[in-house]
Amino acid sequence: MKTAHPGPVDPIPTVIPTPPEYQFASATGHRTLWIVFVLMALTSATLAGLSWKVPISRRLYHVLATTAAIIGTLSYFALATGQGTTLRCTGVRDHHKHVPDTPAHAVCRAVPWARYVDWTLGTPPLLVALCALAGVDGARTLLAVAADLVFKLAGLFAALGRERTPQRWGWYAIAWIAYLVVIWHVAVHGSRAVRGRGAGVSRTFGSLALFALVLWTIYPIVWAIAGGARRINVDSEILVYAVLDVLAKAGFGLWLVLSLRRVPDANIELGGYWTNGFASQGRIRIGDDDEGA
Repeated sequence: MKTAHPGPVDPIPTVIPTPPEYQFASATGHRTLWIVFVLMALTSATLAGLSWKVPISRRLYHVLATTAAIIGTLSYFALATGQGTTLRCTGVRDHHKHVPDTPAHAVCRAVPWARYVDWTLGTPPLLVALCALAGVDGARTLLAVAADLVFKLAGLFAALGRERTPQRWGWYAIAWIAYLVVIWHVAVHGSRAVRGRGAGVSRTFGSLALFALVLWTIYPIVWAIAGGARRINVDSEILVYAVLDVLAKAGFGLWLVLSLRRVPDANIELGGYWTNGFASQGRIRIGDDDEGA
């Protein structure tokens, strides 16, 4: 009995799975991070030096601006040294014309969590400075700071959320709602409160508030394009955020502090614990009137 030999068989197309894709910063991105770190460090030193030239009772704005700059300096040092980044992976399926689709492969992108720490801790001092400049009351200032914290933390949760899910964009929507609350307190209540502080203070507040709010509005738009939809690479994302951070921290802080020389009425005189500490409370100082005499 003869065994039939099989005829020629067409080869079965094979598909080699695509290895994971990692999206990190290149040498250009790392250089940008180091440059911003140096700029932030120089700004922090400059603001600290300017604060030594004014009495402690008038250092509120200097302390707030310097604090924001120092936080930015630490954040960019962490990013530049690679300690402030984590990976966020998502599955992507490759489609082919003549062969079966490739099974989903992982695309892992660097998520700089240190940047969100910077925004969460570094923006409130600037927000407090704006509210103090306008003369906004403490209750509304606290609400503005609380809304800003929600704004930044919601952005962090969105960045670390699952890709292509309503959860991720839900956090993004929450961030926008919180930011609108910040705008309400700064723009609306701030504009009303500053009217009683004089024309010079009003112009200074209006310029600084517009500058800050425009920059802060650009941040979530960039996030949607970069971190959300991943339409730009990591280096471009670093460059855009670097420009925004330098303007929002270094630019705003220096502008605010230098404006105090041009508009003396913008200064706030603080006494009590801020100037003298707890040890001076209840202590009779020379020159005080003795009401009991």
